[in-house]
Amino acid sequence: MNEQSIRWDDLQMVWAIADTGSLSGAGRRLGISHATVFRRLTDMEKRLGVALFERSRTGYTPNSAGEDLAAVARRVEADILGAERRLAGQDLKLSGSVRLTTTDTLYTGLLAPALADFRVNYPEIELEVVVSNQVHSLSKREADIAIRPTRNPPETLVGRRVGSIRQAIYGQKQYWHDTPIPLNSLTEHQWIGPDAHMGDSTLEAWMTQHELDQRCHYRVDSMLGMQTALHHGPCLAVLPCYLGEADPRLRRLTDPIPELSVPLWLLTHSDLRRTNRIRVFTQEIGEYIRQRLEEHSRS
Repeated sequence: MNEQSIRWDDLQMVWAIADTGSLSGAGRRLGISHATVFRRLTDMEKRLGVALFERSRTGYTPNSAGEDLAAVARRVEADILGAERRLAGQDLKLSGSVRLTTTDTLYTGLLAPALADFRVNYPEIELEVVVSNQVHSLSKREADIAIRPTRNPPETLVGRRVGSIRQAIYGQKQYWHDTPIPLNSLTEHQWIGPDAHMGDSTLEAWMTQHELDQRCHYRVDSMLGMQTALHHGPCLAVLPCYLGEADPRLRRLTDPIPELSVPLWLLTHSDLRRTNRIRVFTQEIGEYIRQRLEEHSRS
């Protein structure tokens, strides 16, 4: 074996096969064909003079040598990402990119105007926004900053709670005039609720507790979808106040529901918190969010 026998792309390939258990799965992860993975693995095993996987009908299982190289790949990637974060943290200029991940509801209903203003004020900073309800890893630099509602922020990240998302019951203005209305007066109406894929277990449990799930025959997998559904009939739904108050077609029928309040966090990785562009972004956007949430909770 010579010092060039193992390359970084070799380690990535072994890691991908070990994780997925197949050549086709590794190919999909790496963006290459099944045949290319097979050829590269065969060549690598010949160079090293050792088999790395046990082959069977069910797939590829790493042996001790394969597990060793997969573990090395994980450590190398962690070292590379750590170095990238530390280098990014040395930046003192208000330039470069800020990659933000947030939900579709927060982006549409709360953040878009603030991000437009931020671009005007800091034209040298490029904004990259990942609008997704999936959680992206800040440790792997899939994003620099996350703005997300959560009751349990990851301990590996740093940041601050910028407010609470209060939620209340909304309906179309044309059907409702006197407010607030006691919840027990609304239980006989038709409801729009969260689909299980939305992942809002707290709202689902609250609706079940108040037997509203029995009146819910229309479910949507996003808050924006629930808001749109309210535009087309006399149904009721729980929405974030920042979303419902800004909608001229809707009326808030109840006070905010305390048990449905969710903390909103602005989070980043500890290696990036002193980067000037990250610090300015978190300060300005965080203050904007705080003010907007307070305004809507008082409405």
